[in-house]
Amino acid sequence: MSKELTTKSDNSVSHLDDYRAPVTYRPPTDIFDLGDKLVIELDMPGVAKDDIDISLEKHVLTIRGRAKTSDRDGWKMIYSEYGEGDYERAFALSDQLDEAKIDAALKDGVLRLELPKAESAKARKINVKAA
Repeated sequence: MSKELTTKSDNSVSHLDDYRAPVTYRPPTDIFDLGDKLVIELDMPGVAKDDIDISLEKHVLTIRGRAKTSDRDGWKMIYSEYGEGDYERAFALSDQLDEAKIDAALKDGVLRLELPKAESAKARKINVKAA
């Protein structure tokens, strides 16, 4: 459908698809292996720290967030393509990760999770003894 704007007699702007259904975004994600831990970075623009929920149940790490539009005093919104919506992503974790030590931080719209590897999963050197 075309997204043309039309001018009404009262000089406001009308949009042909004014109704928006609730949106759930799947945040773009990068995963890195740093040897002793995995790092997951998720792009979640518009989500505040207090609007993020991270849960871990039965080896499934679930990340949810809510992007809210900001109210601006004295401003009247006449058109917006960026709306409110939810972010959601889930990852199945192996038992090779230390789930008790998972850490998360949000900076500049990027959620970064650090998942340390369990001691049993870390690379180690095995010494050879003379027989």
